Amino acid sequence: MNYEIAVIPGDGVGPEIIREGLKVLNVVSEKFNIKFNFIHYDFGAQRYLKTGEILPDSAIGELKKMDAIYLGAVGDPRVEPGILEKGLLLKLRFSLDQYINLRPIKLYPGVWTPLKDKGPEDIDFIVVRENTEGAYCGAGGFLKKGTKDEVAIQEDINTRKGVERVIQYAYTLVKKRNKKNKLTLCDKANVLTYAHDLWRRTFTEVGEEYPEIQKDYAFVDATCMWMVKNPEWFDVIVTCNMFGDIITDLGAVIQGGMGIAAGANLNPEGISMFEPIHGSAPKYAGKNMINPLATICAGAMMLDTLGEEKAAQTVENAVIKTISEGHIKDLGAGKMGMSTSQVGDLICKFIM
Repeated sequence: MNYEIAVIPGDGVGPEIIREGLKVLNVVSEKFNIKFNFIHYDFGAQRYLKTGEILPDSAIGELKKMDAIYLGAVGDPRVEPGILEKGLLLKLRFSLDQYINLRPIKLYPGVWTPLKDKGPEDIDFIVVRENTEGAYCGAGGFLKKGTKDEVAIQEDINTRKGVERVIQYAYTLVKKRNKKNKLTLCDKANVLTYAHDLWRRTFTEVGEEYPEIQKDYAFVDATCMWMVKNPEWFDVIVTCNMFGDIITDLGAVIQGGMGIAAGANLNPEGISMFEPIHGSAPKYAGKNMINPLATICAGAMMLDTLGEEKAAQTVENAVIKTISEGHIKDLGAGKMGMSTSQVGDLICKFIM
């Protein structure tokens, strides 16, 4: 198969981690006879500071012709917070209708978790987060801004179409995983009685198509509690945009930290984007000491989504082997006992 992949290294450590991700994909290409054509884009802080441009509308049309987007990291202390995040990340998600944010929460053997007495058999679930609606739509405004009478309004927008397609995806994912056969709706229906009533009704109605799947409900505060106390209860969690943003960072911590956490922004009918969930970590940029495993795992998610399941599993197995055999001392930047490029080389060695 031939795939056109848009590559956006981004800011800070982004170019270093993407370099290792591409190194792994090139080895995968040789082993599995998969052809990748990588098209590089310079979207990020440097371009913005030089030209004032973040993501031109013309680029959206180009990206729609690709098979996937591989993203490094976004963020630079020289740029006011929110400018790059909204102008690049959110614009990509919304313009390409990447309505699902997929976050595996999986503890690999040999990785330390802060949860006492919990191991890989306990921490293995997926969060399906709605990705293009909710409070992140940017709807709202100010009244009397800058005065003591200021009013700020941020609207939480939920549509039947948006909610239903995410819940439908979550049910099909439970069937595909074929593990606990359980789907949990994370909401706050006892307080957000309009928006989350829509979520609950849709969850129930779509669930009628899946009588074999166990349905569970958990308020977001209880979800956070159970993720810490009994993570083994979860199989797949489906939730709204804001709650998904929050609980997936908690998930990253219990799976060993940002250094191993990968995510995907999916449009099952269009182009999807794959990235590590950590930031650009500018203080580590250019030092060849950042952990590239999250980016490499994001590459494995990309392979799986493209239908290259065997190649994806091979990459994940190489990551597991690297960690479980003790080649990496710690997942934190500068604590691995290896450089960024050495970790990438080792993954490649275990794939070949």
